[in-house]
Amino acid sequence: MTIPKHPVKGRGAASNREGRFESTRVETVDDGWIGDQDDATPRPPTTVVEERARSILARNDSPDVPFDQSINPYRGCEHGCAYCYARPSHAYLNLSPGLDFETRLFAKTNAVERLREALAKPGYRPSPINLGANTDPYQPIERRYRLTRGILETLLETGHPCTLVTKNALIERDLDLLVELARRRLVFAAVSVTTLDNRLAARLEPRASAPHRRLEAIARLSAAGVPTGVFAAPLIPMLNERELEAILEAARQAGAQIASYTLVRLPHELKDLFREWLELHQPLRAAHVMSLVQQMRGGRDNDPRFGTRMRGEGVFAQLIARRFRLARERLGFADRDSIALDESQFRPPSAQGSLF
Repeated sequence: MTIPKHPVKGRGAASNREGRFESTRVETVDDGWIGDQDDATPRPPTTVVEERARSILARNDSPDVPFDQSINPYRGCEHGCAYCYARPSHAYLNLSPGLDFETRLFAKTNAVERLREALAKPGYRPSPINLGANTDPYQPIERRYRLTRGILETLLETGHPCTLVTKNALIERDLDLLVELARRRLVFAAVSVTTLDNRLAARLEPRASAPHRRLEAIARLSAAGVPTGVFAAPLIPMLNERELEAILEAARQAGAQIASYTLVRLPHELKDLFREWLELHQPLRAAHVMSLVQQMRGGRDNDPRFGTRMRGEGVFAQLIARRFRLARERLGFADRDSIALDESQFRPPSAQGSLF
């Protein structure tokens, strides 16, 4: 595996490694003409393709997640998180899970239309819809497209429960909708806080909100009466897992009611992309980090099995689980089951929808 000489400023990935379905392999070779200049690495711009989705509700039967249907209004994510388990999904588009994933984005401009169609189907039975299961619903292009806001407006209109996960303080923009959803017991919002270290965050998740802004978002959501949680995820051994207790303490002080965590997952192409990131940003720790990841994954880079893929196994994973449990009890976080969303208020949308 050839490691690029420099990271790409403002991006999580440093290369465009081919996807697993590609029949050809492309490799960059330095012929010596450019030299060792910091600006030798090109900085690809963000481009957005507007697409018409055939459907918008995705369903799953995984026992590891507390929802069975979700919406992803965007494909790809400009946050550029180096650890993102969704990166390999870009391979299905014949694009790289590397830089392409965070620079070549797709907006499902008919998301609200498709949602209304799905909710209006005869026999539809409501259960909480999650936004943020794959890509972040509040990534930067949401400011322009407002698809997440349109979805929330539809869910409020129909009395449909939902959950959100984000690492962007843009969620504060929709406080008016979230407050009304919360008043009717129709929403739970979780903010992902990976680290409290600004320098690490800038390298690990370069275009997500800074750690202090995420804590402010938790505080503002909670103060407005929106049930709010903190998602300490993903925990990466010898990189950010040592911050677990500090993250939970800061989030609890900000008003988070629920806490959860997951361990880093490295499916498919992500295992090489993350190794690349480690060699560029944490070269002295890279081997140690991957050794501990493999110890928690049965000797492999990734364990896709239900039941272990989120929390891992082995001594180190058990230690993290115990630390989390003790911190959660000490800080007084509530059980996830204490946030009960109401499914009884659902009414199918009208044929033409709201005029305003």
